[in-house]
Amino acid sequence: MKTFYVTTAIDYVNARPHLGTAYEKIGADCLARYKRLAGFDTYFLMGTDEHSTNVEKEAHRLGKTPEVYCKEMAREFEEVWAKLNISYDQFIRTDDPQHKTAVQNLFRTVYNNGYIYQGTYEGYYCVSCEEFKLEKDLVDGLCPRHKEKATWLEEKNYFFALSKFSGRLKKHIEENREFIQPETRRNEILGVIERGLEDVSVSRKGVQWGVPLPSEIAEGHVVYVWFDALINYISALGYSGADDARFRKYWPADCHVIGKDITRFHCLIWPAMLMAADVPVARSVFGHGFVYSRGTKMSKTIGNIMDPIELAEFLGSADSLRYLLLREIAFDRDGDFTIEQTVTRYNAELANELGNLFSRTLSMLQRYRDGSVPTWTREAAIDYDEIAGGVVDEYVNAMDQLSFDQAIVAWWKAVQSANRYIEQKKPWELSRAGDARALDDVLRALLEVLRLSSVLSIPFTPVKAEAMRRQLRLEPDISKVTLEEARSPGDDAWKGVDSPDPLFPKIETPAK
Repeated sequence: MKTFYVTTAIDYVNARPHLGTAYEKIGADCLARYKRLAGFDTYFLMGTDEHSTNVEKEAHRLGKTPEVYCKEMAREFEEVWAKLNISYDQFIRTDDPQHKTAVQNLFRTVYNNGYIYQGTYEGYYCVSCEEFKLEKDLVDGLCPRHKEKATWLEEKNYFFALSKFSGRLKKHIEENREFIQPETRRNEILGVIERGLEDVSVSRKGVQWGVPLPSEIAEGHVVYVWFDALINYISALGYSGADDARFRKYWPADCHVIGKDITRFHCLIWPAMLMAADVPVARSVFGHGFVYSRGTKMSKTIGNIMDPIELAEFLGSADSLRYLLLREIAFDRDGDFTIEQTVTRYNAELANELGNLFSRTLSMLQRYRDGSVPTWTREAAIDYDEIAGGVVDEYVNAMDQLSFDQAIVAWWKAVQSANRYIEQKKPWELSRAGDARALDDVLRALLEVLRLSSVLSIPFTPVKAEAMRRQLRLEPDISKVTLEEARSPGDDAWKGVDSPDPLFPKIETPAK
């Protein structure tokens, strides 16, 4: 069986996840669930980035040790992700002993290979980013991301010789077009290489909270938080001997899902680190866009964040939020997310189109056929092909490109066509006329559209997909469902249907 390893960026724990954070995790989860559906042995990694001076400051402000604070916050993150139906296989913390060992071992290897040296850093540093900044990266002396004044630092650190990898990185990016996605991010990174790469500091002196450098290299230094954090992608798999079999099975990663603001770390520093340690480079990095609220990126610093759990509760389920986020905002670009737009789309698509199609079809099956499923005939097959022909191929093509919004568009062609089909065929009139065969064909074609939807919906709305399948008396365990079920109808799967329970009740009142 083919493997697929997908990761997200690990999150600082100095604040609870907001909607922008959740967008990335939901998108990566959608990808992971799709790959499982497509038959891949999929491993999905998420986690928390804990060796941050900002995290340490927040812990001390609350009168806690960093260790206790990070453990509590990691638990909160996991609770949020569980409520949003995120199906990760492993949740790594950078305070895990296994991770610390891997960081030191990789640092030692890169050092022994001659790519880390001692020097003096003089330059700007953004405390909120925990990132060293070039003067050209600042806007009027401010960090463009956090709108804060950068601090001037002078300290003796250890440096990673990133500049030595300019040629190798450029060659790798040019020869592997899928390595950086989407295309706009790829062009940005090539532009950075053309302007010249500079060596980067990979240690901090006098900082207590972090992974110490290997003792034979230096005392009193910790590994710079970004160099530390990136290694989670391999430490989680057992790099350094903790679980070599898993590392060999899943590495290199098939897709790092990250925000577009950290592509330089993932597309330049991270692959160069791996090259320096003689470890294969990840196959692709996908830099998604940002979630905006009325034209402004969501940020704790700005104070315009939305709580994803509160939104999910307002919309009636986490699945509703998952669908609407990925439907509203193309994953490769920025997009605005407002309550007004969301409620309108929820009622139009989930409640009226899919929800009504599901309820009407099952109600007609109960009314006209006592819940039994008509046999599959040539006429029903022709009708179904007119409704849903080509939908699965369009869906697969979009999902393979992480175009989640377009995958939904493909799926929705079948949903909307089925609703039009009901109005055209008027099954109630066929019943009154006593045309049993024609009525059976209509009902069976509609049922097959619902079965198709119960499969294609799994990556987006997994809990609702299971609810649909239970009422359709199909295999309810979505982990056992494969994409092949969506490709060809089959009589063996049907055992009758139940009376419908509403999938997506209409939202009558706007959020305040």
